[in-house]
Amino acid sequence: MRAAPIALFVYRRPEHTRRTLEFLRRNVGAGESALHIFCDGPRSEAEKPLTDEVREIAARAEGFASVELHAAERNRGLAASVVAGVDEMTARFGRVIVLEDDMESSPYFLSFMNEALNRFAHDGRIAEIHGYTAPLPPGTPECFLRRGADCWGWATWERGWRLFNPDAAALLTELKRRGETRLFDLDGAFPFCRMLADQAAGKLDSWAIRWQASVFLAGKYMLQSGRPLIRNIGGDGSGRHCAAGVGEEFRLWERPVGIPEEPEPEREAVRQAYRASLGNWRIPLSRRIAGKLRYEFRRLFPGGKK
Repeated sequence: MRAAPIALFVYRRPEHTRRTLEFLRRNVGAGESALHIFCDGPRSEAEKPLTDEVREIAARAEGFASVELHAAERNRGLAASVVAGVDEMTARFGRVIVLEDDMESSPYFLSFMNEALNRFAHDGRIAEIHGYTAPLPPGTPECFLRRGADCWGWATWERGWRLFNPDAAALLTELKRRGETRLFDLDGAFPFCRMLADQAAGKLDSWAIRWQASVFLAGKYMLQSGRPLIRNIGGDGSGRHCAAGVGEEFRLWERPVGIPEEPEPEREAVRQAYRASLGNWRIPLSRRIAGKLRYEFRRLFPGGKK
């Protein structure tokens, strides 16, 4: 099976990076996969020891067909790093599997991604393959189609990434023109449109909301794993883009995920489950601040009380 290159985006979290790499190394097919690690630069001199430690961990990564480091001298931010990195990878290789430094993967994450990338390479309906899933009801298919795109453990082709529109204001205007703002917000379950508005106003810096809206407006789909192939470990106050506790709801899947020749669209019960799970993201600011303080305390005083 043709193995797509992996792009891993890392920054200043050594332990998260170490765990992400270790889980990825255990994947079926890791030894046939080229790993490209994109290391962002520090925002200040105070962050340099952490970013240097992350780069040392990345340089020692093993268990892959090859490892190539892409080290930024200055801080670009996650959004700019991901957009530039995916641009480069899809231009060079025509496809890419994308992870960030806070994602533990099932041993069958890579095999699912690669099988789907190969099987649907010329299926114009599908723009993305996605590995993270919300807790879903019994009887959910092993994979299915969802309109739009998502951002935790995903893959795409050059043809899919061409859909990406960086102009958040234009995306929001088009959603309003079509009367699809409530549909994009999952029937009001989560304020995705407000995120687009914040992006347009410079209050948010997110590649993910623009990618999601771009694919949604193009009328394209992600092939969504119905089994948990990714667990996000960034909900400990260490990250800037992940709420506390989000993404850690379940154990990773320990068997291959079956991919049918003709995946079915998501069922209404599945859509309802996604709407319900998004309630976990509506976490009060006080809890976000408390989580951040706990993380910094554990980092600065590892022997102290929690």
